[in-house]
Amino acid sequence: MTGYIAEMRKLVGHKTIMQCAASIMCVDGQGRLLLGRRTDNHLWGYSGGSMEIDEKAEDCARRELQEEMGLVADEIEFFCVNSGPETHYVYPNGDEVSNVEIIYLCRKYHGELRPQESEIEELRYFAPEEISMEMISPPIRPVFRQYLQQYR
Repeated sequence: MTGYIAEMRKLVGHKTIMQCAASIMCVDGQGRLLLGRRTDNHLWGYSGGSMEIDEKAEDCARRELQEEMGLVADEIEFFCVNSGPETHYVYPNGDEVSNVEIIYLCRKYHGELRPQESEIEELRYFAPEEISMEMISPPIRPVFRQYLQQYR
């Protein structure tokens, strides 16, 4: 952990902090979602992470996609905002957050799939019908429910 969130953790320890984040859901030409299995809870999710001070949400989402999955987003479109009680989360290390997350869809991207070893165990494309809520990291389940309702 680096940057703003690391600095906040030095001040508050594991107490709940507001975490502003931006994420990208990559969709391939067959309508499959690219997901990564997280190293911390071993559940699946899209790329994304905390915004740095004065960072644009779009830039954060693009940066996280490249860092975590090795891809460059050519075009992104706004999908939704994920916030509220369901996004409150306690990480396995005890850090507690209340998330406010901006999610984008990306259908045009390039690069070589490369998982960020410190955060992602495995990358894989899933057809919408292969995705169950039990396999998805808890704070992003509302996003998947909305996505699957719209695109399944």
